[in-house]
Amino acid sequence: MSVCHPLYDQALPQGWKVLTVDEIKSPDKHSCVAGPFGSSISSKFFVDDGVPVIRGSNLTDDLTRFVAKNFVFVSEEQAKKYAGQIVVGDDLVFTCWGTIGQVGIIPKAGPFSRYVISNKQLKLKVDPTVIDPLYTYFYFACPEAVEYVRSHAKGAAVPGISLGILKGLKIAFPPLPTQRRIASVLSAYDDLIENNTRRITILEEMARRLYEEWFVQFRFPGHEEINFVETKHGPEPEGWKWKQLRGHIELSYGKALKATERVEGPFPVYGSSGVVGTHEDYLVEGPGLIVGRKGNVGSVHWSTTPFYPIDTTYYVKTDLPLEYVYHNLLLQNFLNNDAAVPGLNREQAYSLPFLLPSSQVLEMFTEQCRPLLALARQLERVNANLRAQRDLLLPKLISGEIDVDVVEPEKEGNKA
Repeated sequence: MSVCHPLYDQALPQGWKVLTVDEIKSPDKHSCVAGPFGSSISSKFFVDDGVPVIRGSNLTDDLTRFVAKNFVFVSEEQAKKYAGQIVVGDDLVFTCWGTIGQVGIIPKAGPFSRYVISNKQLKLKVDPTVIDPLYTYFYFACPEAVEYVRSHAKGAAVPGISLGILKGLKIAFPPLPTQRRIASVLSAYDDLIENNTRRITILEEMARRLYEEWFVQFRFPGHEEINFVETKHGPEPEGWKWKQLRGHIELSYGKALKATERVEGPFPVYGSSGVVGTHEDYLVEGPGLIVGRKGNVGSVHWSTTPFYPIDTTYYVKTDLPLEYVYHNLLLQNFLNNDAAVPGLNREQAYSLPFLLPSSQVLEMFTEQCRPLLALARQLERVNANLRAQRDLLLPKLISGEIDVDVVEPEKEGNKA
C-alpha cells in the first residue's frame, strides 16, 4: 500500500519514508526543546556583548535561512542557565508564538558559534544518520510546509504551536544520498543569490561613497580650483545652488491596490517596504523612484521596470538624473508627522534643502554612477529569476515529482 505525502496529494516514490519530527530528532539530550521560560530571558538580562539571542526578527518564512543581525545578548554566565536552549550550526529553529511558519537553520560559518533561542522559539537538532539537516530546513521552509505548520497552530489572538505539536509534524524524505543531493542543488541557487547580493552591496556602496565624496565632502573633480561661499545650509561651490526639494522633484501619490485586487503579472507592486507583489498592469513607466509615505517613512526604492506604487508611497517625478536624486533622497531627513500612523508630509519634504550642482559636475557624476547602479539592478533581476526557479523546483524535489539527478541550477549568477 502506497503512502501519501504529508504536503501533497500524491503517493511517495519508492524508497521514501514519512516520520514525525519526534522520530527524526537526534538522540542527544535537549535535541527538541522549547525556549526558556519568558521571565528567565527577559530584557533585564540583556547586555552589550556575550551570547546572541535568536528572536523572531532572525527568522523568516520566505526561504531566507537565517537573518544574522539585530541580535540582543546575554552574558556567558547567564547563557549557562540555558544549556538546553543553546543552538549551534545545523540546528533548526522554529517560531512557536506570533509569526507561525518561520523557520531557520543555524549557519556553521558564523557569525557566532552558538546562540540562545528566546521564549518564542523551538529548537530541533535532527539525527544526521536519518535525515540531512539542510534537507529538513528546505522541507519546512517551502510554502506548502509553512501552511502545514500554520494549520496546526492553536489560539486566535496570538497563534502558537507547542513543542508537542512540533514533534507530531510529519516529514517525507528519500534515502540520505538523495536528500543531500536535493539540498546541494537547492543550495547552489542560494549560493548564486548570496554571491550576487554581495556584489550588489559592493556596487551600491561604491555609488554611495562617490556621491558623498563629491556632494557632501565636495571633493569632486576640479574642486581645488572652485571658490566656495558660506550659506545657511553650508558651503556652496561657485556655480552650485542650495535650494529646496520643491521645484526639483514632485512626490506623486501612489494608488490603492489591495492584495485581493492584484492579478499576478510582470510588473512589481511597491509599498513603503519595497516590492510587495506583482500585477498585470503598471501605473508608472520605469525607471523610477519610490518613497515611503506610510509605514516605512522616507524609505527610497529604485525600479528599473514599469511599476505600480500603492497608496502607502509617493513616486518621484523629476527632470534631473535619477542617480543623483536617488542618493540625495537617501540622505534626506524625512520626518514622520503622525505618531499614531507614521506618515510623510509632502510639504515638509518639499521644504528640505536640495543642492543643485553645476551641470558639468552632475553630468560627470551620472556617467560614473550609472554603470554601477545599472549592474546592481541587473543583478537584482538575476536574483529574482534564481529565486523563482528555486521556488518552482523546491516542491517538485521534496515531493519526489522530479528526479534530482537531472536538475542543475542555471548559471545566471555569472552572466551579469
